[in-house]
Amino acid sequence: MMSIEDIEILKSDVVRDAVRRNRDRDPLAVALDRTVPHAQLVATQVKYLQRARRKLPRLYDACCIIPPRAFEQSSSEDTADVKAVCGDTILDLTCGLGIDALAMSARARRVVAVERDAVLAEVVRYNMTLLGVSNVEVVTSTAEEYVSQCREHFDWVYADPDRRSSEERKLVCLEDCSPNMLMLMPQLERIAQRVAIKLSPMFDCEEALRLFPDAEVEVISVAGECKELNIYTHAPQPLLRIVVVGQGSWTFAPEAIGRSMTCGDFEAQRWRYLLIPDVAVQKARVAIAALEGCATIWSNNGFAFATDAVVESLPCRVYELWSSGWRKSAMRSRALSGIAPRS
Repeated sequence: MMSIEDIEILKSDVVRDAVRRNRDRDPLAVALDRTVPHAQLVATQVKYLQRARRKLPRLYDACCIIPPRAFEQSSSEDTADVKAVCGDTILDLTCGLGIDALAMSARARRVVAVERDAVLAEVVRYNMTLLGVSNVEVVTSTAEEYVSQCREHFDWVYADPDRRSSEERKLVCLEDCSPNMLMLMPQLERIAQRVAIKLSPMFDCEEALRLFPDAEVEVISVAGECKELNIYTHAPQPLLRIVVVGQGSWTFAPEAIGRSMTCGDFEAQRWRYLLIPDVAVQKARVAIAALEGCATIWSNNGFAFATDAVVESLPCRVYELWSSGWRKSAMRSRALSGIAPRS
């Protein structure tokens, strides 16, 4: 764990210059280099800046301070940028490394970011300065304490509850995470018009809608990996939204979850295309509903087959099939370009 003393060392011009000069080196070599001031601290920053190059490019470019644990639990900039949270004032109850607060600062006049760890709160204040962000106010407090004393009203409250127990065990159930959002909801609805909650990507979409029947539930994927499941309370109407970063978004009625399809036998010579639904579609169990009338699919987490390559109803990879016969060993496929999204 980093201390305030470590942070003050990392802020110094000499150490910042050392981090910048060694940013592309092997972290182990940096740690063993006697010419590098505070080599262990510098090596740790080099290691996590290298890992942040793709996940947190703005922090990498600005050579920000990145505490290891905060990095592991942080949203990526890609997923933070697509969250549907914007307004005049936003309260981020679980600041962490500040990536969601950073994204929201571009969509709000003022963001208040609450962080219970004093060291991490100081890191975020410093990083926001490096990033040129002036409308994020970082408050050192627990979420519960801040909400109980809050007299301000916000357009949104956002929270990404801690999903690790004191024994570092992963938690999924909402009431087990910290803060307990189910218990806090009555107080949050007093201080905000709407509440956004980031959950584990393992959380079930149907359960999310059961707990929050008036909500939009959003599943986000990046590069074929399901990254987030978000709840947005007090929506105009309940719905399920699939977001594939870099491709687009698709919306479905809650009734689409888990819909079944009656299919006949597999007709090998009929199919010309193989469709592989995006992982977010499979996670939400809406592949059958999305492909209805376009392709045949036997399972919400399976493959689909079609006679026509133009399938605009969901994000998927499409492969043209051709073969001298339909023996398993003889079947080949050729990837086609991605399908354009339809909202």
